[in-house]
Amino acid sequence: MAAPRIVTFGCRLNAFESEVMRGHAVAAGLDDAIIVNTCAVTGEAERQARQAIRRARRENPKATLIVTGCAAQIDPARYAAMPEIDRVLGNAEKLDAAAWRGNARLAVGDIMTLKQTASHLVDGFDPNHAGRARAFLEVQQGCDHRCTFCVIPLGRGNSRSVPAGDVVTAARHLVAQGYGEIVLTGVDLTAYGGDLPGRPNLGSLCARLLALVPELQRLRLSSLDPVEIDHTLWRLLAEESRLMPHLHLSLQAGDDLILKRMKRRHSRADALAACARARNLRPGVALGADLIAGFPTEDEAMFANTLALVEDAGLDYLHVFPFSARPRTPAARMPALPRAAVKERAARLRDAGTVALRQALAARVGTVASVLVEKPGFGRSEHYASVAFAGDHQAGAIARLRLTGVDGNRLQGAAA
Repeated sequence: MAAPRIVTFGCRLNAFESEVMRGHAVAAGLDDAIIVNTCAVTGEAERQARQAIRRARRENPKATLIVTGCAAQIDPARYAAMPEIDRVLGNAEKLDAAAWRGNARLAVGDIMTLKQTASHLVDGFDPNHAGRARAFLEVQQGCDHRCTFCVIPLGRGNSRSVPAGDVVTAARHLVAQGYGEIVLTGVDLTAYGGDLPGRPNLGSLCARLLALVPELQRLRLSSLDPVEIDHTLWRLLAEESRLMPHLHLSLQAGDDLILKRMKRRHSRADALAACARARNLRPGVALGADLIAGFPTEDEAMFANTLALVEDAGLDYLHVFPFSARPRTPAARMPALPRAAVKERAARLRDAGTVALRQALAARVGTVASVLVEKPGFGRSEHYASVAFAGDHQAGAIARLRLTGVDGNRLQGAAA
């Protein structure tokens, strides 16, 4: 019998949950299953998922094909109607071991009614990050905000946090498995703790993790809302070397009117202030950002403000999304730009990101980096830069390397 195969689209949260599902599928005896974990952030992500579903069925006519994830949660009937699919599981059900032992074709509950996180972090938690040195750890689910472009709350529900004690238990388990770096992830990570007794925040969770899991070598964070970074987290950035000097910010745009129409909680000035504060507290910090190109009503001057943000904020890494109208969101009803204009602006943003990244990499040449080895000859520095090197360092090791040059979007390193 073949082991279950999982095809994952989208975010780090999905990547983490795919490993949880793998364990549930094996325990349920679904050795021949193909599981497609979908994303709904863009129409293109959904198109690619449907394409993968059809291809999987053509190539594996006898396999059990199960579809889950945000796209399946938001529009379960559409996926249940696809003849290639045997079962559709919702985002809550996919983390419930009992759901994998069932046989209902459609098992998708009302995720908006959920008040607590699933127990998968401590109940049989055994992610198999095969061959990987970095482990994702889900600490938060859902989102209470309603940005006008975003459909994800419909797929993930309202914000729910994992109690800190459970996170510490899971982190200890991962460290015992040999992982050198843990990445905390969630839908709205900086909302962590708002639903828990005493309302702890993300900074207090990080402080507790670092204090109670001293064997943890590196702690990294996924996407952060720039105006919701708490005081404790800023302090840790300045003082704690095990918290990686790399922040990825959910900025989305650099024009105040577009940010208002997106219903974001920050202004352009807020974004610039957060980036400046990070650099002041941790000189050399690497900054990344999510940016949307071609939001409805965006004119050339508004786009120019977003384009200029790359340099003004000193961004190193960009994750660029061409605007994609999502059903049931307010932005889908706003005056849309021609698709060609959206794609052209996304290309210009990506070009700016390429220039910014290469400049940032060049500035690190001659310095010494701590590189987490992900596979022979390749790893990532504390600043999340890709580094290629010669040598026999094993996956999971942290190598001290002198950065000797740049090759495209990757640094070159040699033994320090």
